[in-house]
Order: sequence, then C-alpha cells, then structure tokens
Amino acid sequence: MAGTERDPFHRRVLEKSGAIFAVATTIAIMIGGLVEIIPMFTAKFGPEHLAGVKPYTPLEVAGRDIYIREGCYLCHSQMVRPTRAEYLRYGEWTRAGEYAYDHPFLLGSRRIGPDLQRVGGKYPDAWHFEHMANPRATSPGSIMPPYQWLHSQRIDPADVQASVRALQRAGVPYTDAEIAGTPAQLAAQGQEIVGRLAAAGIKTEPDREIVALIAYLQRLGKDGRAAIAAGATAPKPEAPPKVQAAR
Repeated sequence: MAGTERDPFHRRVLEKSGAIFAVATTIAIMIGGLVEIIPMFTAKFGPEHLAGVKPYTPLEVAGRDIYIREGCYLCHSQMVRPTRAEYLRYGEWTRAGEYAYDHPFLLGSRRIGPDLQRVGGKYPDAWHFEHMANPRATSPGSIMPPYQWLHSQRIDPADVQASVRALQRAGVPYTDAEIAGTPAQLAAQGQEIVGRLAAAGIKTEPDREIVALIAYLQRLGKDGRAAIAAGATAPKPEAPPKVQAAR
C-alpha cells in the first residue's frame, strides 16, 4: 500500500511505458485539435459584417497593396481603442465589422506615427500628395521618410485585377462583371482624384501610385463612421427552427 501511494498512476503506468504514454499523448492532442478545428467549419469566417461597410474599390485595393508594400502598417495602426484618450484624438473606437473585407487585417502593433483608422476625409487630397513627397512640409518634426517614387510609378491594371480576383476568392463579394471592369473603374476614380488635385494646383495622372494610395487613405474609416452614426449593427443571425414536442 505504501509503495502505491509513493508511485501515482501516471508514474506506474504512463511514465514507465513509452508506448502507452505516446498513445495517450496522441489522443489528447487529437481531442484538443478537434476542439479547435471543428468550430471553424460550423461558424462563419471573419468578423460580423457592419451594415453600410462596403468592399474597397479597385483603386482603393491598389492603394492598400501599396500601403502594405511600403510597410506603412509598421508605423501606423488601424485600430482605435475604446478609451477616452483614443476617442478624443481619433474619434469613435473601432468596431470589428469594419474589418469584414480586410484581407489581411492591418491593425498594427506600434504607433511611431498616428493611428489611421479614421483618417479618411480628415485632410484634402493635396495634403496627402505633399505629405508623401515631403512629410515635414505638412507635419513639422515628422520622422517619416519621403516616398517620392509614388508620384512617378504607375499602377498596372492587370495586377490590380488579379488582386481583386484574389479577394473575391477570399470571400469579398466582388462580381465577375466588377472584376472585368477593373480598368475602367481605376480610370474613373483616378480621374476624380486628379481633378481635385488640379483644383489645388497639383498636376498628376490617374494611373500614378500616389493617386491609388490617396484613394485608399481617403476611404479609411468613412464607412465605419457613417454606420456607427446611423446606429447600424451587424445583421442578427436567423433563429433556429422550433422543435415541437412529441405527442
């Protein structure tokens, strides 16, 4: 009896038999894996949709790709926390539904620069144009480097079309007709931005990378702000069918 008390079950059986211990460990891992994996096939992927939040336009998709390529997310977050200081500086705290069409998420982990979740519409297009060429011209004391090449490099409609198609496969509700019309949509929205820049005395062309980046930055937070102001919420899930008691 005394020996049994000194040697618990796991030592007498599991630890002294490598085969039994391996089988028990495998079973435990399988159970844990099933607990993690099964919910993925029974629940909807991604955050709940917020009414009024729409997918990015092709030009905004191009701008987002440039934003990722240049590593902007390393210094700028895109998530306003629900605290008083955040609210006073950036506006309404971020709702999960605002990221429904973000693949991947660009929440960020550092703020060497300010949060950009609510930057859409905060500054005119001309401000962003000058800021990317020389950040200190618009933000004295900024340590952000210039991105002057964005003003001369052009976007490729075929690359943008491929990005939109990839997003469709990831679940963003783009239609085949919208994907086919990507070049025309790029030109139309790009021309709108070029027109606003021309009104500020700035000349550029609609296929420049800076135009795409401006389109993306000017979109950030707009849908979310409007949805929150309107009191929009995520669609309620359908109620399960009632089960009638057996008679």
